[in-house]
Amino acid sequence: MDALGVQDVLAAIDSGLTDWRKLAQPLMARFRTADAVSGAEFVAAVTRRAAASGYEIADIRLGPGYVDVALYTVHAETGRRQVTEQELTWAHAISALAAEHGLRAVPDEVTQIELVLDAPSVTASGPFWTALLTGDPDGTLVRDTIFDRTNRVPSMWFQPTDAHQVPRQRWHIDLWLAPEAAAGRIAAALKAGGKVFDDSHAPSYTVLVDPDGNRVCVCTAAGRI
Repeated sequence: MDALGVQDVLAAIDSGLTDWRKLAQPLMARFRTADAVSGAEFVAAVTRRAAASGYEIADIRLGPGYVDVALYTVHAETGRRQVTEQELTWAHAISALAAEHGLRAVPDEVTQIELVLDAPSVTASGPFWTALLTGDPDGTLVRDTIFDRTNRVPSMWFQPTDAHQVPRQRWHIDLWLAPEAAAGRIAAALKAGGKVFDDSHAPSYTVLVDPDGNRVCVCTAAGRI
């Protein structure tokens, strides 16, 4: 199936997928559970439903009081993680199962962290970081991003840059949030001593700096193509 554009996914969310939010790659939801048993039963129900239809859920994480579900399709030829019509269909089905099990969606809590490295050459640096982070150097570097097949570590994106001398800041994180959560999170960071470095691209992303000058990008799907 073809990948959907960000605006197509956002339109689907506005049209009924209110439990879900688009992050860097996945369509993601967080559901609150009353206890571990109810969460486990929900995970089992989702897994059984998906297995019966031949759909492989990208990532389900069960934790104390919550279940996180991330949906995406891995393109067979490019390896890119993308949201297709299939993910929209499954998002509806999973939300229905969550309601049946008495779970409550908290879409403003979804979060994804992506590591970002300024890199003049992905070809030079990519194999090193792929091998180090995943132990799988042959299959997880997709264009300019490293993905761990089993999602043990955050994805890592190589941000294009000209060659430059250390100690210019090379690393930062992209913190992906639901659009409605970004302003509150930014406000909390500013209250805690941070400053806005660049908000000219908000709400897609806002660059903050901590008291020592280290940068972080607060990212949302809003305003993206």
